[in-house]
Amino acid sequence: MIGEKVKVSTGTLQWKCVESRVDSKHLYYGRFILSPLMKGQADTIGIAMRRILLGEIEGTCITRAKSEKIPHEYSTIVGIQESIHEILMNLKEIVLRSNLYGTRDASICFQGPGYVTAQDIILPPSVEIVDDTQHIANLTEPINLCIELQIERNRGYRIKTLNNIQDGSYTIDAVFMPVRNANHSIHSYVNGNEKQEILFLEIWTNGSLTPKEALYEASRNLIDLFIPFLHAEEENLNLENNQHKVTLPLFTFHDRLVKDKLRKNKKEIPLNSIFIDQLELPPRIYNCLKKSNIHTLVELLNKSQEDLMKIEHFRVEDVKNILNILQIEKDFA
Repeated sequence: MIGEKVKVSTGTLQWKCVESRVDSKHLYYGRFILSPLMKGQADTIGIAMRRILLGEIEGTCITRAKSEKIPHEYSTIVGIQESIHEILMNLKEIVLRSNLYGTRDASICFQGPGYVTAQDIILPPSVEIVDDTQHIANLTEPINLCIELQIERNRGYRIKTLNNIQDGSYTIDAVFMPVRNANHSIHSYVNGNEKQEILFLEIWTNGSLTPKEALYEASRNLIDLFIPFLHAEEENLNLENNQHKVTLPLFTFHDRLVKDKLRKNKKEIPLNSIFIDQLELPPRIYNCLKKSNIHTLVELLNKSQEDLMKIEHFRVEDVKNILNILQIEKDFA
């Protein structure tokens, strides 16, 4: 990449595909750039995208094979050049493309002699083969090879279980990941008085989707992970510690029963008998007050605004929030 000239945007953030090629039917390559980025942003995006590309994108593969004529995985059959184990490994390498959910059934039924390839797999309508020339077995004699297959769409990988079913069914190591490799690199440059960065993303796929499609899927998956934070309400978040969720007290000044009771007994209730638990305080403010040993309304009223600002993690907005709540209580009383 040294000495390479790449035209990048100097204004709004943009991405661009700078290289795309097909090395084989099951090896695609793409290189993309994203710019301009502020210092540190390229590494943040690059690390996140690489993890999503390699671990979160779904793929389809064969996960089980079954044949009643197979005594065990490492057996051989007269008339078949490969051992059963080699056939299972060849089935593992078959690259499939689909948008199915759950599992589907497929099969192979071949009359020898001849070469069994991926094109001999009878697939459900929702699945297609990327490279139909992939080798499965070589039948050297006029025998029948019938194998029932299970196809599944998932993500990551799954190691086969050791205890196979006794009816000739064998699990296959499932590598669902359509992205074979992903790298990111960063180029820094100076734009005026500001230091900016260009993010380079390299993506290799198995041909079941293009690098551009993989980039789109990874971006969408990454955005989906952060959507819950966009809709989270502040009162449901405990910003002080992540060990316990804070729930609002059962009785607040917005509770009509409490309001009615206070209306009738407002002269009989001393301030030191009213606890801050009864105020409708956001959980973070409530926790800060509790940690500062402020438990009652009279203890809160004895604090000045300056005293409250000295509380750790307290903000000006928090003081205004408390003042508004106390003003409501004053008007109510």
